[in-house]
Amino acid sequence: MGEPAALVERRDHIVLITLNRPEVRNAVNAELTRAVGEALDEADTDASVRAVVLTGAGDKAFCAGADLKAVARGEFSTEGLKPHWGFAGCVTHPIAKPVIAAVNGFALGGGTEIALWADLVVAAETAAFGLPEVKRGILAGAGGAFRLAAQLPTKVAMEILLTGEPVTAAEALRLGLVNRVVPRAELLTAAFALAETVSANAPLSVQASKRIARGISDGSIPSEQAAWERTAAESAALMRSADAKEGPRAFAEKRAPVWEGR
Repeated sequence: MGEPAALVERRDHIVLITLNRPEVRNAVNAELTRAVGEALDEADTDASVRAVVLTGAGDKAFCAGADLKAVARGEFSTEGLKPHWGFAGCVTHPIAKPVIAAVNGFALGGGTEIALWADLVVAAETAAFGLPEVKRGILAGAGGAFRLAAQLPTKVAMEILLTGEPVTAAEALRLGLVNRVVPRAELLTAAFALAETVSANAPLSVQASKRIARGISDGSIPSEQAAWERTAAESAALMRSADAKEGPRAFAEKRAPVWEGR
């Protein structure tokens, strides 16, 4: 048995979840999805938990998004995963407890989508954000295509979404995509300090405030339902295309993709 795909550690009333696949830059597979989903379920139902900090193992990547090599091999199955978890166990999983993403390195594709899902983001100076799916023949199907436009000015979001180019931590701070940028060595200290500030407040008040601000009702966000349905429909159509097959294959083969537009 190897290392678990995600590590869960309790520090007083704060739960630390660490994406733990540093050998593939914490790319998301089914095992990681299950581990994070279960940890968030437990944190949400434990009255003694007041905040969650989510980070990545290693010093290079927070999360490189979906494990495209696993996708190319047909090994990314959702069988046995709870439907309310979503990608990485979190993107359709709006728990009442505040979640702080401590972004320790680049957060591309699904990594940025996890950051968009989180309530607060503390980033290392070496972090980078972006949605490069258009460079792979796929789309930002884990909420990125609509959450980025909701959280940033439209023109800024569209440039990031349509070019697929990354954004530095400093630029993400200027745009309001993150709350803090700190040296890598101080990342978890800063994330826990923010979590402690939040946790010092009345927990039921904090949770009610989050539910109102995020539009959470009965464990979901009804206002996002139409956007998820559009995402699913567009993704289903796109994944039948030749380009959607070419993108992950070219990535796995470490070559430039050859697009056909069909």
